[in-house]
Amino acid sequence: MPEKKVRPESLDGLVLVSSPSVPAEDPGKVFYVATKISLETDRYESTIMLYDAVHGSARVLQSGPSDTCPLPSPDGSRYVFVHRAEQGQRQQKGSKLPGLELRLATPDSTGSMLLARIQGLASASWAPGSRRLVVAIATGRPDEDVKIVEHLPVWFNGKGYVYNTRVKPFIIDADSGAMEEIDLGLEWVQVGSVDWSPDGRYIAMAVSYDEEKPYLTRIYIYDTVRGEHWVLADGLSGYGEVAWSPDSKKLAYLGHRREHGFATHNKVIVFGLDGSEECLTCGLGRNASNTVNSDVRGPSCTRRLLWTRRGIVFLVSDHGEVKLYAVDEGGEPRPLVAPSGAVVDEFSATRSGELVAYTLMTPTSPKELYIYRDGVAKKVTRHTEAWTRRHLLSEPQRIEFVASDGEPIEGWVLRPPRGVEEKGWVLYIHGGPKTMWGYGFIHEFHVLASHGYTVVYVNPRGSDGYSEEFADIRCKYGERDYQDLMEAAQYAVEKLGLPKDKAAVMGGSYGGFMTNWVIGHTDFFRAAVTMRSISNWISMYGTTDIGWYFVEDQICCTPWRDAEKCWEKSPLKYADRVKTPTLIIHSDQDYRCWLDQALQLYTALKLHHVPTRLAIFPGESHDLSRSGKPKHRVKRLQLILEWLDKHLAGEKKEEQERKEDTR
Repeated sequence: MPEKKVRPESLDGLVLVSSPSVPAEDPGKVFYVATKISLETDRYESTIMLYDAVHGSARVLQSGPSDTCPLPSPDGSRYVFVHRAEQGQRQQKGSKLPGLELRLATPDSTGSMLLARIQGLASASWAPGSRRLVVAIATGRPDEDVKIVEHLPVWFNGKGYVYNTRVKPFIIDADSGAMEEIDLGLEWVQVGSVDWSPDGRYIAMAVSYDEEKPYLTRIYIYDTVRGEHWVLADGLSGYGEVAWSPDSKKLAYLGHRREHGFATHNKVIVFGLDGSEECLTCGLGRNASNTVNSDVRGPSCTRRLLWTRRGIVFLVSDHGEVKLYAVDEGGEPRPLVAPSGAVVDEFSATRSGELVAYTLMTPTSPKELYIYRDGVAKKVTRHTEAWTRRHLLSEPQRIEFVASDGEPIEGWVLRPPRGVEEKGWVLYIHGGPKTMWGYGFIHEFHVLASHGYTVVYVNPRGSDGYSEEFADIRCKYGERDYQDLMEAAQYAVEKLGLPKDKAAVMGGSYGGFMTNWVIGHTDFFRAAVTMRSISNWISMYGTTDIGWYFVEDQICCTPWRDAEKCWEKSPLKYADRVKTPTLIIHSDQDYRCWLDQALQLYTALKLHHVPTRLAIFPGESHDLSRSGKPKHRVKRLQLILEWLDKHLAGEKKEEQERKEDTR
């Protein structure tokens, strides 16, 4: 079959492999999810699969189209999963019922039993014996008509109105579905992670308890014998994952104490039940988490931290790669699975550590399932190979330059594939800012390259994958990070030979903020695309799901304290300087960076007669480019290509008019 260029429509049929889960005591089974993107149905069609690690074969357990989050019991004899009921089914049952169901099944049957109707599943863990499990599920619903709000946040990205939502812990009997709440005595509670101890006595929970400071976490321990709970540790932050030691005497925590605010690396910290504390990765100098960017991830409920008999297992972001590490008490962190130029995206393991299952991707291959046993890694699925064979894919080239202050800056350049005429190039800025570009597969980059646009993407100050000091740009947005990006642009022209008169800048979230900042401070670029962006930190503070604490931590101001600094760091202040033609893309249900950010920027640019277009995507969230409706994702990419063609490639006027007429 001849190879084809990667088009926006090439999303159709791409399979997303995700959510590997291995029974704690059965190294012969690996549960995972395979999700096919369908433009015909305009949805992601997810099925639950079982890979037989003994015979080397895979089969379908639940055929979907919306089955996710398989969690096998310790002995592998049964598993729970999340099923999304179709709209017609919900209407038959009653419109007020939640659309998600927690269901129980066995690997030998495609049928399942309803355990509970839920609004969302934050975490779950089986008890030894495979008869009970503890779950953290969302409770409470918004008012049907007038919203009477008395709590923060009002809404949350991807979830909608959450002012009445609490995430509470429950014990479920897997045979009957009977549920019992673990009452922690908190008025406002958001349980993020739960884990049942291997000896069956204790349940550990990472709990957010302060609605004004939801980033603060306590570890609660619940004694299932005495029916009592206590606080093991307080004042924590970070991912908040908990994992028991195999002997049930200690607990590992993935997080930190905010030494660098939200720029702090997640670390593996071990707590004894007596309150003792030891950080096992503080000397690693890297984030014990996966923060690489990709737009081909499927739904996942896989844990970020596991404690096996061969060590505590976790992921590490390092120079664009993501590696699987292990560490023992009193020992040094060591790479367990560390392929070069690749991303280990998720993982699961048996309690013995004998078998590790993980998903892996590279810049030219979307995720597949792998297993690691006896020191040998093996790819065991082929869901994406047909798609990859059909398309022309370029291999990115790693670049590095020394910034003006002496700091090495790492990046990559993705050029058009063979036979494709070059039209120009794009400096693409990632979000976060504490994420990183690297060796993840990014469909959008291949679309740009196939259309003739070279993509330059670097990790400026503020990025992850390096030291905490490198990532910490609190109070300094638009300063050293901006210099790194502009020096990257100069490097692209002077060292990579890219044409200065055919350069564009684009990015989303923090990358959208920085795109807005760039066009207010330089006319270097001939076009800009800003997405899910921030233009005004003062309005961002009070309208979004994380604004009031994110702005104070990162920009170091509030509307009542140093308001001048909030405005000084807002791209909107500099809108009267902008001359760069700008495409603004935003979603009307983006509660991370609300629509007002786009509207303010659009109005300002229009009033200053800057060529500007605003595209608002209905029903989409902050994650449009990664998990939006497939047809909306295609339309977004088409709009970007049209904008670049018009302002970089010099597309003929009649061709532009034709597109306008058919839009």
